[in-house]
Amino acid sequence: MTVRVDRSFDVAASPERVWEFIADPANRAQAISVVETYAVEDQEGRRVTWQVSLPIPLVRRTVTVDTEDVTRRPPEYVKFVGKSKVMRVTGEHEIVATDDGARLENHFVVDGKLPGVEKFFKRNLDSELENLRRALERDLQTTQ
Repeated sequence: MTVRVDRSFDVAASPERVWEFIADPANRAQAISVVETYAVEDQEGRRVTWQVSLPIPLVRRTVTVDTEDVTRRPPEYVKFVGKSKVMRVTGEHEIVATDDGARLENHFVVDGKLPGVEKFFKRNLDSELENLRRALERDLQTTQ
């Protein structure tokens, strides 16, 4: 089973400023509640390893998810792919200019390899995207 979620939200900031936040894989990792720790693996910040704790019965320890930004088109689009033994996740973030700032369009696909992975993400992807929105808003408030 594959879970797909498409959500967007508007912010009162320039597309370039939203890009500064969303292009940083550390910002994306910090916003996800199940990512316990992460490590940036290269100087460009394209590869990041997440240690993920999924509250499902078949996963009793953290799962290593190797992520990589596979496409970057500054200041408008970034796509990453994460791979692990229990899932594959693809995330896309597109920034669209609006009259009042920018819209961040988010597209996620999670393919689980163990029972319960898709169910967890189906129930929780909306709240994880809300975490991302709040993290972006906090970042905008502290740097404007």
